[in-house]
Amino acid sequence: VAAATTPRLCSPLLLSHCFYAQSMAAAATRFLMRRPTAIFLNSSRLDYDKALDFSRLSRLTDLTLNNVDSISSVDEIVQQVVDSKAEIVITKEMEVPLEALERLPSSVKLWCEAGTGYNNIPIAQARKQSIDVVNIPTYSTASVAHMVITYIMSFSSAIFKQAKMLHDGDQTNFRVFQHPIYEITAKKLGLIGGSGTIGTAVIDVALPLGMDVLVSSRSGKLPSGHKYESNPRVKVVSLDELLSTSDYVSINCPLNSDTRHSIGDREIRLMKPTAFLINTARGAIINEAE
Repeated sequence: VAAATTPRLCSPLLLSHCFYAQSMAAAATRFLMRRPTAIFLNSSRLDYDKALDFSRLSRLTDLTLNNVDSISSVDEIVQQVVDSKAEIVITKEMEVPLEALERLPSSVKLWCEAGTGYNNIPIAQARKQSIDVVNIPTYSTASVAHMVITYIMSFSSAIFKQAKMLHDGDQTNFRVFQHPIYEITAKKLGLIGGSGTIGTAVIDVALPLGMDVLVSSRSGKLPSGHKYESNPRVKVVSLDELLSTSDYVSINCPLNSDTRHSIGDREIRLMKPTAFLINTARGAIINEAE
């Protein structure tokens, strides 16, 4: 027992390891206690009414707010990041030129898109420079889904056209309907990108309204475990079938090299003459030149 309580002496080598471990632990503690530096390159794009409270973000980071709507100059983007010594860069729906990313200092470790789509950021180049890119995939899920349904209900009752008539002092629509009005029950809603977060949220609202839902998928099925995988009123079809049979077509897919200009003259000609196309995703998914 006495031997067990006798302290053992550290060898010089072990002692040096002990000091090294202590110094590394102290350095790690100082790093964790230090707030990382961050810059919001175009904060006015998000804080357009100057009513946002950035105090919580400021408590987590040493934050610089650049109060502009957007920056197009490569030199200015790089200069703002360098001057702020930013480790974290935040943007909101701002096109980030490849050259700007290439010229960033190695201190930048994280790029945050303060929204859902990150098609404006050169992801491949960021990966080469070991810059993680993140977004906020669910911040507008409900509002975008509700906007899709709002458009559907508006189109079904010709709200825009009726409002225009009233604005112009024309009340003849009260006597004889000038524009067709439809109930949306049993109408077909086609979702391009319908298996994603927003598309699924649209289905959440469309089904209780009595609509039947078509989802386009290259795989021919919903992802395994999807909440509507076995629902008889949600059918997975090809894009052509979706376009040719839907009463309302909603685009809810991200913009990338596969989806850019994927809806053009050919696709629109497949649609019913009475169908409506709703795009709450990125504009460049539709080839407007065609």
